[in-house]
Amino acid sequence: MACEGNGMSDERIGEALIKEVIQEELRDVTSEDVPPLTPLAVELKTVQEQKVVTQLGIMIRIIGDRVKDDKEFQDAIDGVACCSSPKWDTFKEVADKVIQPGITWERIAVLFYVAGKLAVRMVEAHLPQSVREILKWTVDFFKKKLLGWIREHGGWINSFSDLAAASVQNVSLWSPHNYGFVLIFIAGLAIGSFITWRLTRQP
Repeated sequence: MACEGNGMSDERIGEALIKEVIQEELRDVTSEDVPPLTPLAVELKTVQEQKVVTQLGIMIRIIGDRVKDDKEFQDAIDGVACCSSPKWDTFKEVADKVIQPGITWERIAVLFYVAGKLAVRMVEAHLPQSVREILKWTVDFFKKKLLGWIREHGGWINSFSDLAAASVQNVSLWSPHNYGFVLIFIAGLAIGSFITWRLTRQP
């Protein structure tokens, strides 16, 4: 069953990845209102799991850059952030919209990225307590709607090739001076390929 046979848990990796993406987005926020997320998410149990999460986090940031200028997504994120008391239903509407055309690795990446951007908006709107709710909502949505699909499609370890392809498609949209991102992507892809190779060789 996907990564589970290699001593890794698709559920654990997914939860840690959501936390990683949200924390990465919040690193750019200068506000002191950013709440700690450490006690609110599962901890990884192996170095391999951490490497997978780190690599996927890089790919998600690259893919997510595509939606940061998408007015429809930004309006949806702002709509949730502007509510004085965000509701699960409102978040679910945004999440459903992301995966509405059908679940793919790329759309899962976009959803996690949107959760990170939504967390930033909450802090900027002086609603830092809502960041923890976003983490919880995203994890709940992941478990209920995405985890089964991920396991059926070989687990997170099988996402690398599709996410790499999606990342490469975005490279052509970048301006020529963004070579740093390309180098990060290439280095990350090499790590991801190595992890995949090592895992497939394990008994």
